Amino acid sequence: MKVCVGTIVHHPEDARIMHRQIRALLDAGHEVTYVAPFTHCNVTPPQEIHPIDVPRAVGLHRSHAVKAARRALQKGVRDADLLLVHDIELLFALPRRRPTTVWDVHEDIVGALDTKTYLPEAARRLLPGMIRRIESRAERRLHLILAEAAYRDRFAGDHPVVPNTTYVPATPPPPPGDDRVVYVGHLSEARGAVEMIELARRLRPHGIRLDLIGAADAPVRPLLRDAQREGLLDWFGYVPNNHALRMTEGALAGLSLLHDVPNYRQSLPTKVIEYMARGIPVVTTPLPMAASIVGHADCGLIVPYGDVDAAAQAVLRLRDDPERRTVMGGRGYAEARGHYHWPDHAREFVARLEEWTAPAPAPAVPRVVTA
Repeated sequence: MKVCVGTIVHHPEDARIMHRQIRALLDAGHEVTYVAPFTHCNVTPPQEIHPIDVPRAVGLHRSHAVKAARRALQKGVRDADLLLVHDIELLFALPRRRPTTVWDVHEDIVGALDTKTYLPEAARRLLPGMIRRIESRAERRLHLILAEAAYRDRFAGDHPVVPNTTYVPATPPPPPGDDRVVYVGHLSEARGAVEMIELARRLRPHGIRLDLIGAADAPVRPLLRDAQREGLLDWFGYVPNNHALRMTEGALAGLSLLHDVPNYRQSLPTKVIEYMARGIPVVTTPLPMAASIVGHADCGLIVPYGDVDAAAQAVLRLRDDPERRTVMGGRGYAEARGHYHWPDHAREFVARLEEWTAPAPAPAVPRVVTA
């Protein structure tokens, strides 16, 4: 099977796209053409794929990227059996003549509008209705896969869920240490960047440093740079997911201090599973799915939204109780290995795409009986 995968919004090494779905397709023996903003993100495409470079869609300036994507997708699907797109923007760039097409719905797009600080107020009022119409039209014309079961309520049909799980090492990682906490993922105000900077300030006198691993929204970049210059934390910027997760091993805890916004409320922060997979306790705000998993596995501590004091106290409790954090790290690893190991879901993902591209069976020909 030849598959064309496209994004103009996500980083080319997005964990869901590159490190899970494309890797699963390649491991299954399929060919992949990847339309993505390689140059914009300073990424060298891996040799196993056929890359097509496009501009990245950023902020309010997306029309140029959409036009370029339209040309790139036309090229990418010339001999493809399936087109897999990851952005709602690419629904406006689909070639007229195209193979079986799948839209991977990554997020609650309407719910995420609250986190798009660059949007004018008028756009915030108009976009929800427009997005729902686009989703309805896409559902009638394309196949859909969903990143969360909760997204099913937005659609009339029953679409398969491909969860955001992760690769869990076959052997347990080293036990958590006592002098470093980590955060992996995109950094923004809604994801707790401001609280984490203040947390680093509170932890510094205790000899605990904070490592932030991920790209950041423009409004918080100056705050992060100032905090790094002050020596409060280390901000590494974007690091490919597989390397970023190795950097978390041996930390005291992994942070997920996301705010209570609609887009996060019904989703599982993948970082929670990633921390568990690397054997470190989780300190999370009480988003329903994160709190449920961490509470069920007893692999971390839950703190109120925006409460830096509570987050600092949670970290110090873990620092002062080596046995507790080691047991929590082990429980998290076991839970992740048993339920959230991506290869266990990869086979179903690939099989679904293969099923959608398989030719329809020929109608049965009635047998003619002669005398």
